[in-house]
Amino acid sequence: MQIQANEVDLQTPTGPMRCYVYRPKDTDQSVGKKFPALILYSEIFQQTAPIRRSAQMMAGHGFIVVVPEVFHELNPIGTVLGYDDAGRDKGNADKVAKSLEAHDSDAQTIVEYVATLDCYSGRIGAMGFCLGGGLAYRAALNPAISATSCFYATDIHSGLTPSNPGNDSLSRTGEIQGELQMVWGKQDPHIPAEGRALVYKKLAEEGVNFTWHEFNGVHAFMRDEGERYDAELQLLGYQLAIGMFRRVLY
Repeated sequence: MQIQANEVDLQTPTGPMRCYVYRPKDTDQSVGKKFPALILYSEIFQQTAPIRRSAQMMAGHGFIVVVPEVFHELNPIGTVLGYDDAGRDKGNADKVAKSLEAHDSDAQTIVEYVATLDCYSGRIGAMGFCLGGGLAYRAALNPAISATSCFYATDIHSGLTPSNPGNDSLSRTGEIQGELQMVWGKQDPHIPAEGRALVYKKLAEEGVNFTWHEFNGVHAFMRDEGERYDAELQLLGYQLAIGMFRRVLY
């Protein structure tokens, strides 16, 4: 399936948010066909080349994929941080500076945007990596989100600071209504075994419909750039995500 891409600037309560949209290409065979949507959340570096390729991968399997600039309030439009010390420092500072509630309003803005697309089927999910895995988990609190795939999601067990006490993602886990898929690397120092166990315990206690997958991998094994990349695990990860999204959203 060939794809096409465009950019759109959406107005959010915290300012304009650049989003990159990928979807199946208009062809004679696709006229009138409708597709489910995915919000694809990036790492702290925003839309790098590996994130763009991930979005293209998912769009090529029959989804409208929207990649938001997760720190749009804090950077000029089009900012991409480097996979280096400076990029990590800036991204981590932005992560602390932006409230969870601002991410909530971003997600709602995207939900409302895809509803305006003629090719949208009416079903939407979320997916993300690292910071984006935690943001996808957060997006799953939105009742519009029917399925969510979180890859090595940071900041769920340790918490990002919300504006209001008790508004952290882990505390609100019981609000997740759709199906949830959690994918982890056992050798990931950012989410140690005790952190993963905390998330699992909360999901089980709250009766969330979820699946749990732990691979012998390090952090960022899905990122097809750099020494952490594991091609075999990446393929398994995409198969898990695509399988769930096709089953739940189609």
